[in-house]
Amino acid sequence: MPDDSSESSLSAPPRLGALFGNFFMVGVLGFGGVLPLARRMIVEQRRWLSPAEFNDVLSLCQFLPGANIVNVSVSLGGRWHGPLGALAAIAGLLAAPIGIVIALGAVYLRYRDVAPVAHGFAGLAAAASGLVLATALRIASPLRTRPRAMLVAAVALGALALLRLPMLPVLLVLVPASIALNRREA
Repeated sequence: MPDDSSESSLSAPPRLGALFGNFFMVGVLGFGGVLPLARRMIVEQRRWLSPAEFNDVLSLCQFLPGANIVNVSVSLGGRWHGPLGALAAIAGLLAAPIGIVIALGAVYLRYRDVAPVAHGFAGLAAAASGLVLATALRIASPLRTRPRAMLVAAVALGALALLRLPMLPVLLVLVPASIALNRREA
């Protein structure tokens, strides 16, 4: 497997059709866990971004309102092809999931009192949690050689997961702190 940490091994920016098609496949295959598949497609398979670049884009997109992966698709599509690229990427990402959600919603409304259906929907939550955890570990991987970045990540985890503090105040404190720490590290 090629070393995807080198920016010199990155592919050329995708064309509009490739943006739509690849984000469509992420939307189809990643139902319930799109971010792990999107990262794999963008960083490992297509090599459109390095792991560090993906983390930078994702960090910005997590800070913005809305769904992270939607923000990532709009950001990358816009980066390479302006508004038309943003539209192609988001349309590809959302086309299949919208249809699937409508179909599953109809199934759930009709059969929600049937035990296997109820248990199946409960099991989906556990699988989605595992996907999120696996992605978090992959995203944190480039930070393991940067102790100050790991400290910020640990403080964020403690504040959000353990202390259950609201995200916006935590970000308003940690973003400037992280910037200051990174300035010293660079």
